[in-house]
Amino acid sequence: MTGTAPPTATAGGPLPAFDFHPPGRVLCEPGALNRLGEAVRSVGGTRALLVTDPGLEHAGHPQRAARVMAEAGVEVFTFDGVKENPTEREVAAGVVFARTHAVDCIVAVGGGSSMDCAKGVNFLLTNGGRMADYKGHGRATKPMLPSVGVPTTAGTGSEAQSYALITDDRTHQKMACGDKKAAFRVSVLDPEVTLSQPRAVTAVTGIDAVAHAVEAFVCAKRNPVSSMCAAAAFRHLAPNFETVLHTPGDLAARAAMQVGAHLAGMAIENAMLGVCHSCANPLTAHYGVTHGVAIGVMLPHVVRFNAAAVSHLYGELMGEHGPANGQPAGEALAARVSQLVAAAGLPRSLRECGVSDTILPLLAEEANQQWTARFNPRPVDEATILSIYQAAW
Repeated sequence: MTGTAPPTATAGGPLPAFDFHPPGRVLCEPGALNRLGEAVRSVGGTRALLVTDPGLEHAGHPQRAARVMAEAGVEVFTFDGVKENPTEREVAAGVVFARTHAVDCIVAVGGGSSMDCAKGVNFLLTNGGRMADYKGHGRATKPMLPSVGVPTTAGTGSEAQSYALITDDRTHQKMACGDKKAAFRVSVLDPEVTLSQPRAVTAVTGIDAVAHAVEAFVCAKRNPVSSMCAAAAFRHLAPNFETVLHTPGDLAARAAMQVGAHLAGMAIENAMLGVCHSCANPLTAHYGVTHGVAIGVMLPHVVRFNAAAVSHLYGELMGEHGPANGQPAGEALAARVSQLVAAAGLPRSLRECGVSDTILPLLAEEANQQWTARFNPRPVDEATILSIYQAAW
């Protein structure tokens, strides 16, 4: 996507330029996992690398995925060495495993970590080098293997994006490595697989998806397509998040969350995020704070900070559920996010997460170096990021 002008034009004013490339087919229905074999065959796959994490085995999703593919005549080789926030080490191990079995396609089953690791394996298996060589976008010069993504959470929306987020083993910084060839040819959205999520996973992934919608809607690279996706995502996520927490077996609400997360992922793919995600990453690196927990703590304060620049957009995002009684839109949205975080039982402050106030300047320095900070709708620097951290402490 190109263009940095706001997506809403005044009467007679120009719309921002954009270049929209839908990443691939989306197969969405309860029981869609049963069509995985068909999806893999449709992209030419006969020897599939199944990338997943061992924590999913108790739910049976990887085993079921392997069985469905085998029934369609696809040989399956399972790599379950994925860990949360995958590093270059896990990617390298996956590449060795994939080469050993001469795979011709890649299937990711799991959350964002499985999706990211699968894309990382695809980069190095087909183009060589190391992940740092692909930081940025469009640096893969050779074709990549066709791939299929099956998200088992309603959170990252990684199945809708061409980027892999891989952690540098030495610096612990997340590297965003993107290429249109790395995008999944087919995304299989089956809300039934999300029914097995523990409540804690539903909570942290759901908050992350909400943040994706909120940040993408107002980021500096927003455009008509990304704004449409982000607004639709928020309409799916905000009304259903509390439902899936309190009534986890509600399949309609689960489906809405999964579609919302996917749409938010599309919004990111066609725009970007903002300083909330920049602030979250150092918290994970230094304290091991789960990404969704860090996001939930920071987002209300980022919304309040950005309201000076994009209050009108926050009002548009909230739509008919917008501010009442003259309440500023930014404050209303921040309060709504805080309400969702509280409903999830997640920490509301950095202090609750065990973060020391003495480390805040270092966190601000590192957050300011994150790429998403550059796309925040209100310009930030170390000093302003520090003020956001202090508000959240």
